[in-house]
Amino acid sequence: MRAVYASRTDADDPLGGLEIGERPDPDPPAGWATVSVKATSLNHHDLWSLKGVGLPDERLPMILGCDAAGVDEDGNAVIVHSVIATDDWRGDETLDPKRTLLSERHQGTFAERVAVPRRNLVPKPESISFEEAACLPTSWLTAYRMLFVKAGVSPGQTVLIQGAGGGVASAATVLARHAGLRVWVTSRDEERRERALQLGAHAAFESGARLPERVDAVLETVGKATWGHSLRSLKPGGIVVVSGSTSGPNPPSELQRVFFLQLRIAGSTMGTRDELERLVRLCEDTGIRPEIDRVLPLEEAREALAAIAEGDVFGKIVLNP
Repeated sequence: MRAVYASRTDADDPLGGLEIGERPDPDPPAGWATVSVKATSLNHHDLWSLKGVGLPDERLPMILGCDAAGVDEDGNAVIVHSVIATDDWRGDETLDPKRTLLSERHQGTFAERVAVPRRNLVPKPESISFEEAACLPTSWLTAYRMLFVKAGVSPGQTVLIQGAGGGVASAATVLARHAGLRVWVTSRDEERRERALQLGAHAAFESGARLPERVDAVLETVGKATWGHSLRSLKPGGIVVVSGSTSGPNPPSELQRVFFLQLRIAGSTMGTRDELERLVRLCEDTGIRPEIDRVLPLEEAREALAAIAEGDVFGKIVLNP
């Protein structure tokens, strides 16, 4: 089958190890299913894999990709939940210390077919396209968990979303606006700020700008470049939820501000299968859909990954095998 895979890793030249070619068909163990992939979407995780983060040489070659929507062996349209828990784990899959994502230990979704545990399949409604469905399991699920599980925000509160335009940030903008929150976003880029307003943000500010007032919650995926601004933007007792660090993982901690204002800091990673099912139901019932930047054939995966590396994306890039 045709697939996009990492043949080697290189922290300085991640695309140097990218290959597009033939790979063996999945051979699923008991309790797993093979899904014919109709659409798969890209994430920063794919670039980190090519850099060797979480992907040691002994697991190569590795098919990339976490997200997919397709058809199982019985002809059912499904969405793949990419968090793979150990067989004996019960409860929140994201808390399993041995959990992995597809493309870390198990071959990923940038292929014509992918094998996943049968329990990881979520039914895809007819009203949601395969391309839209493929955007939900990582960035949209991450945003859903950050907002409604970790931050626990309520309608009428104000949330600041750092780094408008990224997959998680654009998802959070749509979800937060639909939930009745006042939504503020930041970006260095004027065009991205304008597009975030079109998605539903109430206001868009330059990165680091002084806000009209402090906010109840900050969603943080940028890391070092925006961390100080995130802490300064919070009301006393407010919360910053962090799920990424694309600009660097080790910002100054500003502990005095944290303890004096009793700020809360919560980490968030992906989401559970049940949360994905609720997210899908929310999209089906309300009509909200992921912002898709472009849809490309699998053979143009290099162009797609280069766009993510250069930050030339607003929303999600989707590949069609």
